[in-house]
Parts: sequence; C-alpha cells; structure tokens
Amino acid sequence: MGEAARIAGLPASSEAALRRAAEHAIRFRHGVAARPIGPAEDYDTQLGRFGGPVPESGKPPVEVIDELVAMADPGLLAIPNPRFFGWVVGASHPVGVAADWLTSAWGQNAAMALSTPAAAAAEETAGRWMLDLLDLPRDAGFGFTTGATMANAIGLAAARNALLGQSGWDVEAKGLFGAPEVNVVLGEEAHSTVFMGLRLIGFGAERVIRVAADGQGRMIAGALSEALRPLNGPTIVIAQAGHINSGAFDPFGPTIKASRAHGAWVHVDGAFGLWARACPDCSALAAGVEGADSWATDGHKWLQTPYDGGFVFVRDQAALQRSMSLTASYLPHSADLRDPGDYTPELSRRARGFAVWAVLRALGRTGVAEMVGRRCRVARRIAKRLAAEPGIRIVNEVVLNQVAVAFGPEDDADRADAATRETLARIQREGICYPSHGVWHGRAIMRISVSAHSTDNAEGDYAAEAVIAAWRTVRGEMA
Repeated sequence: MGEAARIAGLPASSEAALRRAAEHAIRFRHGVAARPIGPAEDYDTQLGRFGGPVPESGKPPVEVIDELVAMADPGLLAIPNPRFFGWVVGASHPVGVAADWLTSAWGQNAAMALSTPAAAAAEETAGRWMLDLLDLPRDAGFGFTTGATMANAIGLAAARNALLGQSGWDVEAKGLFGAPEVNVVLGEEAHSTVFMGLRLIGFGAERVIRVAADGQGRMIAGALSEALRPLNGPTIVIAQAGHINSGAFDPFGPTIKASRAHGAWVHVDGAFGLWARACPDCSALAAGVEGADSWATDGHKWLQTPYDGGFVFVRDQAALQRSMSLTASYLPHSADLRDPGDYTPELSRRARGFAVWAVLRALGRTGVAEMVGRRCRVARRIAKRLAAEPGIRIVNEVVLNQVAVAFGPEDDADRADAATRETLARIQREGICYPSHGVWHGRAIMRISVSAHSTDNAEGDYAAEAVIAAWRTVRGEMA
C-alpha cells in the first residue's frame, strides 16, 4: 500500500453522504413548526416502504440517505414542533443536536477515562453542573443513562445493595437468593417506569406497599407514616417529583422525615419535575427533595438534550459505584480517575456527556431557569384560556407544565369520556398541536405537556384556539 493510500482521508462518497444528511436535517428543522405534527402514514404503510428482502447489492451512500429521508419523512412525528404536547418530551435543542452529530462522528465509547478522556471529562463536568443546578448534594455520585426508567432502576439497585449490605448481605457476591426481604413503599399513583425499575432489580411490580394519595396524586405523608410503622428490616420509600397527569409533587419534607425515622432509603422519581429545582419561580414545589438518598431524572425532557439521555444521582457515591462497576483484565482503569462505566450497567455506551455539556453551556444557569419557568407560565395560560370555554374542564391544579383536560358534561361520565376521546382524536388529526391521552381517576383526559424549549405564549395561544375549535366541532356533532 502506498503512503498516499495509507493516509487517505474520508472517501468522497462518505463525505457527500454526511453533508447530504446535514442538509436534510437542517431542512427538517426549518420546516418542523409548519408541518402537521402527526405522522402522515401509519406503521403498516411505513413497513411496506422499509420492508422487503435483503438487498442483493448496495447503493451509493448519498442515494441511501436520500432514500431513507424520502421513505421516513411521511412517518415522522414532529416532536421538535413547539406545539407538541405529548408525553413530556423535549424538542432536542439545536446545540444538543449538533453536539450529538459530533458524538456519532467521533465514535467514542465513553466507559473509560483513560481511553476516552474527552468523553469522560465532558460527562463529569456536566454531572457536576447538574448537581449544582438541581441543588442536590454536590458530592453525590451520578450516572448518565438511557432515560429515567434506567435511572430509576440504577438508583433502586444502589438502594437495595446498600440496605442489604447494612443487614450483612453482600448482593454483589450472593445475589438475592436467601437475602433478607426488602420493603418497598410508594404512592398509589407512582409512575409505571418505577415498577419497571423494580422488576429489573428483582423486586417485582406487585410486591410493594402502596400509600394513599390525594386528588392530585400526591402521596399523603400521614398515610406513609402509618404504612411504615409495622415494617421491619430494610426499607425503600419511593417519592415522586412531578405527577404524570397533574405535575404535582409529593410532600418531601414530611415524607423524608418519616422515612428517616424508620431508617428507610428515599428514592425520588423526578423524570421531569426535578428540573423545577433549577428555576427560582418553581423550586418551592420540590422543597426538601435534597434530603433524599437517590434521584432519577431525564435530559431529553425538560433539558432538551437529544434522545436518549437520563441521569441518576446517589448521595452515597460508593454505593452507586459498588452496585454498577465491573472490572476485566483488558479494560484500562485508573483509581484516580472517574470512569463513567462505573456508574451505569453499560460497558459499551454512547458519549452522552458531550450533548449535555453543550446544552448546559449554551443555556447557562439563567437560560435553564428561564426555559423551565416559561413553560410553566405557558401551561397556566393555556389552562386559563381553555377553562373559559363552556364544556371544557381543567381537572388538575396547574402547578407545573401539565394541563389535564376533560370535555363534555361532568355529570355524564360516558358522554364526557366519549367527547374527550373524540376531541383529542380530532386535534391530533388536524395537526396544529399534539396533546396525548390519559386515564385518571377512571376518567378519560387529554394531557397537555408543555415541554419544548421553543414554546412561547404565541404558540400556546395558537394551540389553545385549535383545541377550542376542535371541541366546538365535536360539541356540535354530539348535540
């Protein structure tokens, strides 16, 4: 092989494909606010486009990118649209997207500081910044995960292992067979991802003690005290920052005090609500949450990092590391450096820290606070406008970014549920905004989750009027 060939750079065809992908991506972002939010084609149609036998021969890279975009575009949900209100999903801040492109191009496996120091340093710095922004213990351990589901599982695993270790049982060495029983106590309206986390760590979704919640989904502190009183042995209490329908917060002060009196570990599922801590206007909602032992939250929700990204924080850094770290003779390791792979169960993992660092660097403390506060104000504004329309009811206290809406006669559950479902379906078909559905207290609701960094009053007003117009049509049809 000649010297010129040996040091040849990126092939022209590959460079062209990268440039073409960037052009398509930028074009999509330019038009995302104007396109209908829902996908134009369903799954079966998309499967027909993408399916078929294995290709017998390849295609030039640029043609592959063009073909991919042409096929996928009708099946895309416009999640980055400022009026996408489904599932508390962020809009992927452009700075984070750009950093994520670089992350893919750099191709770093972010598990080990010695081998990929830039990825490890970006993650450690971003983690320290978040502990500061969220006002959590600054010396807490942290891990970057795929999302809050895995973050909950990791936090609960650290809790399980630490508590059993205090009881003289080494989970890392002996597993769970024969281990002392661990009590798990949570509010009756805990999110489904918590139960997934419990399943992943061997506790199961049904062997929990459920504590009564109030009408907004907040765990009742007195009921927690009663539930804890007869329990013996290791105990985990799971609290919630940001109820999925109401946005409400458990009362952390009395909840943590009662748990501490019982010697329990407190884990907080704060998938989106924990970010209220970063905004002075909202931080009182999560007052006292810093007294817990572990916390889980998402980045691809309120922080607007690209999918996928979540975070787990554990007060006892050593407990987190013991529950997650692994060693092997072929892995470079230094006891003096923070290896990201010691804090999550993934040895091969994306360098998520680059995009998180970039978003935090672009926004800064004031930018994060403004973004969180604005979305809460827009949610209240939407709720006020909808509540003024006859036949529309706001069924939650709008304390954060969640607006739970019902339509139709309050005294006729069947007609109201039908009206709510039909209005939501019409709104989604029309594509001006995109709320999601839910069932709360046995009744159908439409849930508006104001989550995108680009959502402002004008976008909120436009969405509210679209909701009202859809409801008026449905009301006329039902008359």
